[in-house]
Amino acid sequence: MGASGSHADLVRMLRESGAVRFGTFALASGRTSSVYVDIKRVWTDPKRLELIARAFSERVGSAQVLGGMELGAVPLLAATSLLSGRPFVVVRKAAKAHGTAQRIEGEIPPGAEVLVLEDVTTSGGSVAETVELLRAGGARVERVAVVVDRKEGAEERLAPLGVRLEALATLDEVRGPPT
Repeated sequence: MGASGSHADLVRMLRESGAVRFGTFALASGRTSSVYVDIKRVWTDPKRLELIARAFSERVGSAQVLGGMELGAVPLLAATSLLSGRPFVVVRKAAKAHGTAQRIEGEIPPGAEVLVLEDVTTSGGSVAETVELLRAGGARVERVAVVVDRKEGAEERLAPLGVRLEALATLDEVRGPPT
């Protein structure tokens, strides 16, 4: 990270926030884990959310739009949008039965580069679905930025799609001994 905070600051904040919990947890991937990373404990605090948004803003690069799946990515998208000046789109997990019944909320100019933001990746199934839906909506997606990568296959799942995973931190870093 740049002047807005170091990688060590981010890892320390994730640990001190109580976002890393130990026990037995069912993950979105269907797997069971002895450690859970609850980014909601982070993004509900404005100072912590700002630290993550600044780190994501430094990775926006040439992306014209930010995108991500509801619920976990929404605060990350909004905060990063405010800091980077880029608009964002939200991908719904399922189309609503009323209103416009859209899966993507927000505008994607045809062929626009979209940087996908994610809270935590495990196997990469959810983020791969997000990439595919955004591409079907006309986006060009080449990168996904995630707060914490559990290093359990997301990078390998995205590679055949031509998408690079950029993690702010890994699970080993946030659950390891203090730096």
